[in-house]
Amino acid sequence: MVELFNISLYSYILIFMRVGAIFMLMPGFSASYINTQVRLILSLAVTLILQPLLYAELPTEPQDFATFFGYVLAEITTGIFLGMVMQILFFALNFAGSIASQAIGFSNAQIFDPAFQTQTMLIETFLSIIAVTFIFITDIHHLMIQAIVDSYQLFIPGKVLPWGDMAQHITQTIDKSFSFGFKLGSPFIAFTIIFYSGMGLVSRLMPQLNIFFLSLPLQIYLGIGVLFLTIPVIILVFFRYYDDGLYLFHG
Repeated sequence: MVELFNISLYSYILIFMRVGAIFMLMPGFSASYINTQVRLILSLAVTLILQPLLYAELPTEPQDFATFFGYVLAEITTGIFLGMVMQILFFALNFAGSIASQAIGFSNAQIFDPAFQTQTMLIETFLSIIAVTFIFITDIHHLMIQAIVDSYQLFIPGKVLPWGDMAQHITQTIDKSFSFGFKLGSPFIAFTIIFYSGMGLVSRLMPQLNIFFLSLPLQIYLGIGVLFLTIPVIILVFFRYYDDGLYLFHG
């Protein structure tokens, strides 16, 4: 019984290292307004559920502490990598919100972001809150947990981590998120070009009129109209991109 208990405790700790590290960075669960104890309880509960499923994927219990400590560090590193990828994928929407804020004229309108406890642009925070709500309403967090399970086929515990591939994927994910966020914000870039071109033309026709000062309310009204017309498309396209990014970890 003692040997069986040691094996169960060993597998539980090893799985918890990866799951707990992912929950520290996973969008929706890593928000600062979620109590640390609640996040820990969720990690422990998910680990308990996954232990029977992932027990066969774990290496045999090592006989020395140094090898066990190496396994623990590798699992924590893998969990941080997976959580970072999920978070970087999510930052594409934040970048699109930043573009929208600048196009509408809200670049100086800062609001407290409860997820990161920082001051961010108004539209950026608005889109982030919608996205987090959408994650739990549509059960996309189940896909993130499924990605944790499938990652054991990609990053086998006890094996040497592919450091080069991990660094390359992080770089590629940042590049893709930046370009995809730019695409999500393209309607607002087009709106800015058209609006300022029109205001510039009016300014040339009426030089005595301070057109850019008078056009600010119009810019806000039209920009908000564009925002509410494009929000459903932005959210749906973003989560299709986010879902595709999670499929990397599916074995």
